[in-house]
Amino acid sequence: MKKYVLLGYCLVCSTMLLCQTLTIIHKDSAMPIIGATLLSSSPQVTAVTNANGQVDISAFAKSDKIEIRSLGFQSIIASYTELQRLDYKLQMEPANFNLENVVVSATRWRQSSAKVPSKIISIRPEEIALQNPQTAADLLGNSGKVFIQKSQQGGGSPMIRGFATNRLIYVVDGVRMNTAIFRGGNLQNVINLDPFATERAEVLFGPGSVIYGSDAIGGVMNFQTLRPQLSLSGETHVSGKAVLRYASANQEKTGHFDLNVGWNKWALVTSFSAWDYDHLRQGRFGPDDYLKDYFIQRQNDNDVTINQEDPLLQIPSAYAQQNVMQKVRFQPNEHWNLEYAFHYSTTSPYGRYDRHNRIRNGAPRYGEWNYGPQQWMMNQLSVDHQSELAAYDQLSIRLAHQAFGESRISRNLHATTREVREEMVTAYSANLDFTKALDSSHTLYYGVEWVQNDVRSLGFDENIITDERADGPDRYPQADWRTMAVYVNDDYQLSPQWHIQAGLRYTQFMLDADFRSNLDFYPFPFEEARINDGAFSGSVGTVWRPNDSWVIQANAGTAFRAPNVDDIGKVFDSEPGTVTVPNPNLKAEYAYNLDLGFTKVFGNRLKLELTGFYTQLQNALVRRNYQLNGQDSITYDGVLSQVQAIQNAAKANVYGLQAGLEVKLPAGFRFSSDWNVQIGEEELDDGTTSPSRHAAPAFGVSRIHFETDRLQLQCYAIYQAEQSHENLAESEKGKDEIYALDADGNTYAPAWYTLNIKAMYRLNETFRLSTGLENLTDQRYRPYSSGISGGGRNFIMSLTAIF
Repeated sequence: MKKYVLLGYCLVCSTMLLCQTLTIIHKDSAMPIIGATLLSSSPQVTAVTNANGQVDISAFAKSDKIEIRSLGFQSIIASYTELQRLDYKLQMEPANFNLENVVVSATRWRQSSAKVPSKIISIRPEEIALQNPQTAADLLGNSGKVFIQKSQQGGGSPMIRGFATNRLIYVVDGVRMNTAIFRGGNLQNVINLDPFATERAEVLFGPGSVIYGSDAIGGVMNFQTLRPQLSLSGETHVSGKAVLRYASANQEKTGHFDLNVGWNKWALVTSFSAWDYDHLRQGRFGPDDYLKDYFIQRQNDNDVTINQEDPLLQIPSAYAQQNVMQKVRFQPNEHWNLEYAFHYSTTSPYGRYDRHNRIRNGAPRYGEWNYGPQQWMMNQLSVDHQSELAAYDQLSIRLAHQAFGESRISRNLHATTREVREEMVTAYSANLDFTKALDSSHTLYYGVEWVQNDVRSLGFDENIITDERADGPDRYPQADWRTMAVYVNDDYQLSPQWHIQAGLRYTQFMLDADFRSNLDFYPFPFEEARINDGAFSGSVGTVWRPNDSWVIQANAGTAFRAPNVDDIGKVFDSEPGTVTVPNPNLKAEYAYNLDLGFTKVFGNRLKLELTGFYTQLQNALVRRNYQLNGQDSITYDGVLSQVQAIQNAAKANVYGLQAGLEVKLPAGFRFSSDWNVQIGEEELDDGTTSPSRHAAPAFGVSRIHFETDRLQLQCYAIYQAEQSHENLAESEKGKDEIYALDADGNTYAPAWYTLNIKAMYRLNETFRLSTGLENLTDQRYRPYSSGISGGGRNFIMSLTAIF
């Protein structure tokens, strides 16, 4: 009989351990708090609340200190026993200001920002829903801390602290998105990501090479997509959302749907989004230099210049996009979690608007200049294990396969030959990340990484009359690019006020490139190129919190960028009269960075943030004049062009300030403002200096926010300072197709601002209505270095169903 009693007791205890579900709600509205994070250092466990504000806390049963954090709410520290006494129901109070948040960008693991010496911002789902961004690039730009450049409507190239493109790194669910053909020119790969399927976005400012390797010089953009949610009640858990949206400036028609189905151990999430954008209309009031009142149309086998009835329409800029995501999650017990994810994104072909503005001999240069469909696919398998073992407390294995496809299609005006250049990259990666708590104040994060990119390029020329094809030069050599790395990051709490983090990474990078397919077109003095080299990077930083109202952060770090296939191998015309050719003799460039940041809260009403930074880039990979077989000029695309190549030929310095202000006002109002200043200098061939191309002029955003239980309302201004002709990079001064002209006829980027209103109203538990009016005063503006103007006055209407 005793055996049966004991067995019954064990079953009851096991059931209790498996069903310990904590529910976290808003103290005032009683609404569930989604994405609240629970952290424990002993045992080393993390968890996140689901769409119902629920989380299984059975893994925390031995914890005496559970940190519960959610952005916008006061943090709570409680023991497991205390949560038991509350009957596993917890209320969180709104906070005027947050000095701490939970971030993953610093170490790949969830940790409190109180331990991180780098500046990191988080963009929450609530902010994404209110701002209603059209693309992932707009999602970043709306933060007011990341500058976005666009060469066409189907684009968006982030600039962070004077760096851009292949000196920034994109991370999706812990997997690097950067490939071996990420270029120094502007990139639009970020639009492959779906803002509707983005659960959270983070930006780490400054070097991140210790954790993320090559390219993480100016910053890291980390996107966490929707994660399958398990059922915590024993019944099938079904949740999701559907969105319909319209915007007037580009006649946007967008639809999105995602569905989560969860059981006790299995969960699925499916997401689908489709966008359709017409040509983008710019504003009425601004520089006439941005107007192009014509476009080229093919009629009866001839290129015909068509005069536009509406000169504000930017033709061609229309495009469409579709995104699909499918995830499957299996959690057999509290220790193991397995997840498979499939992502696919494709666009329609779309015109590169800035190239359609180029003039040659008094006429448009191109009859067509389009990007072909931009495609991205990722298969990812992740395995997470939590257990207090000798080697680790937490283990994460990430295996990923990505396929990228892009192409460029161009044809000179009245020419019958279309030049097509197609690029395909297959990327493989494997990451093993570990964390081990040595004691309550000392944690190690360490890991190994392997990355391989296979680059295949195809060039051909097509007769648009006869459809005959002939071989053409490939944009890139056929190449393989590989890296292998080990890293360790040490987190140590000296006292309740002091935290120190230090890290070190070694990366071996290899590149094999074969140029033989292009020797019939270009007289290269080599057939292949090989690189096999290594790079060290490190960082050390501290966080000091003398009291509850002060945070002081300091961080010193190095970063590197290994030369990739784009650096050593491409042939292209960067601007009229120049041609860039391959250079196989390249080494890594290195950055040395120092950050110092302060955050101060005054009387729970005012919060000030100020971060200063200085970065020096040495052995910089820059485009410089070059010789090919002893010649400094060759004929390219029918034009005698100066030969240039990427070279380790310069150093650059970037320094600046990031400032933030928040003010809590009466009656539910709040004011905030962000201002960013960066100044960059780049060494030229003759030893003089030029402003850096990717150091944007001062920019920022100021907002007045009002919130009740059902309504969120935000009025805000986005603005950019002028970039005079003298402060343009030397490589930018001749680009009159994208810049305005000053009184002396010189190119420059005028200052601009937009005034905007966004509102979101919760009609009931299911439906939310979002509206917006962007660029109220219908300004004609063009962000610095962009080839297309921003939208004019834009009315947005969106209906969301959450179930």
